[in-house]
Amino acid sequence: MEKIGKRLFKKPDWNYHAPVLVCLLAIVILLFLPTGFEGALIYQDAERCTARVLSVDNSTIVDTGLVRSGEQRCELEILDGLFQGRRAQGINMLNGSLEQDKIFQPGDTAMVVISYQGDEILNVTMTDHYRLGLEAIMAAAFALLLILVAGRTGIRALASFVLTVLCLWKVLVPLYLRGFNPIWIGLAVTLFLTVLIIALVYGFDKRCLSAVSGSFLGILVTCVLGILFTDLFQIHGAVMSYSESLLYSGYQHLNLTQIFMAAIFIGASGAIMDLSVDITSAVHEVVEKRPDLSWKEAARSGMNVGRSAMGTMTTTLLFAYSGGYVALLMVFMAQGTPLDSILNYKYVAAELIHTVIGSFGLVTVAPFTALCSGILLTRKSQK
Repeated sequence: MEKIGKRLFKKPDWNYHAPVLVCLLAIVILLFLPTGFEGALIYQDAERCTARVLSVDNSTIVDTGLVRSGEQRCELEILDGLFQGRRAQGINMLNGSLEQDKIFQPGDTAMVVISYQGDEILNVTMTDHYRLGLEAIMAAAFALLLILVAGRTGIRALASFVLTVLCLWKVLVPLYLRGFNPIWIGLAVTLFLTVLIIALVYGFDKRCLSAVSGSFLGILVTCVLGILFTDLFQIHGAVMSYSESLLYSGYQHLNLTQIFMAAIFIGASGAIMDLSVDITSAVHEVVEKRPDLSWKEAARSGMNVGRSAMGTMTTTLLFAYSGGYVALLMVFMAQGTPLDSILNYKYVAAELIHTVIGSFGLVTVAPFTALCSGILLTRKSQK
């Protein structure tokens, strides 16, 4: 009975629970934090809503091989907004691009933009298929599966996921648009997320300090090498998708090359954190079983774990970055492009920087984390 009473009235571990409170507070603040670009809406004088496609008229579509141009006219029923329940004709413009064009069928739900004057509908432009409902279902299924499989840890992982999304959207992107230095902002945001995400795993203790130290040292190596090799390879940040559209939208002051450099270490930071936590947990378990272990022996054990994980983690980055370029590789092969020409293309070299420099960070995070873990986690036993 005495043991049961101690368990029931055990003093809560605030070092473990405090990160959850900090994370929830940060999420609430970020949810209500304005980006400062709410007034930049290009649809300010129009109504954005959903509509159901009742019928389609494809008579004005011109097919030229794979290319479709012209316009598709659709009879629509407005589902929400100012004109809910009314019918109107919508126009789906085709630009001859398979990547951007969309074709509607009767029964589809579309996102539309309605230009109006008073109660009169002037024009209805069909922007795309409506996907928000399915996206919400997918997100809810992911959250439910995460909680069912991982329990309380799954809730913490979900909180870190939401926090990361909000930090990128509410902090990183607006500050980049305002012209702040992308590298310093990227490092600051990455450090904040690294501390809080790892703290959600361990709490605010020595394991957290060890994993954060190793992770951030690896991220710094990735940052420095990314800057160096981007300059050596003479890569311009315009290789990023849609970056030129950003310049032509009135943001000529942005340094796209520095944004590209920051994207290198931001993209690798997740895998770096993962490896750092693995090594820290392994060293902690070894020290718990062998309190008499010296910091050198603990660090050596951490390095052994790191060596085992490096082989798969570096390949993880390769899969992550190359998966979106399968079509490009197929084009090169179909055209018989020589391998030396492929590797010399600017956008291929840019992806090589992402993959190889990110792998540099993964390789260096192992000794950094092993050393930090060996020093920090054995100090108590040495005393």
